[in-house]
Amino acid sequence: MKVSSMKAYFGAGCFWGVEAEFRKLDGVIRTSVGYMGGNTENPSYEEVCSDTTGHVEVVEIEYDENILQFSELLDKFMTIHDPTQLNRQGPDIGSQYRSVIFYTNNDQYDISTKSILKLNNKIDKSIVTTIEAKSKYYLAEEYHQKYLEKKGLASCHVNLK
Repeated sequence: MKVSSMKAYFGAGCFWGVEAEFRKLDGVIRTSVGYMGGNTENPSYEEVCSDTTGHVEVVEIEYDENILQFSELLDKFMTIHDPTQLNRQGPDIGSQYRSVIFYTNNDQYDISTKSILKLNNKIDKSIVTTIEAKSKYYLAEEYHQKYLEKKGLASCHVNLK
């Protein structure tokens, strides 16, 4: 069977743990961490953390559509962070930690919209996750790639299920 490669982009707080969680899924070909959604060309981590560039820490996921569907990535996304926290995840505060789905096509947009509506009806708090068109992706510095794995640290995440 031929690999049908697709990409998805999610912002869910600090990208280290988010990347580690997505890498565990069968069908994920490759992950990387970077920045998206801002107004500074080729931002550095320090610039993004200054909360002045408008960028979000995101995970880029390349996946095989024959094995893994976008809806499954979205389900994972919603369980590894708190989509009800505005511009923060736990102790990490700033717009660079906002909850966002950057869609790459109309199907991803439609699936994301329906998923958020469904989850909003399921929990007591309002979902603040935004759905935005993919913009330029800037790969984060090498030391951020697979950071938790390199440091021998476990991932932490919020489980809403």
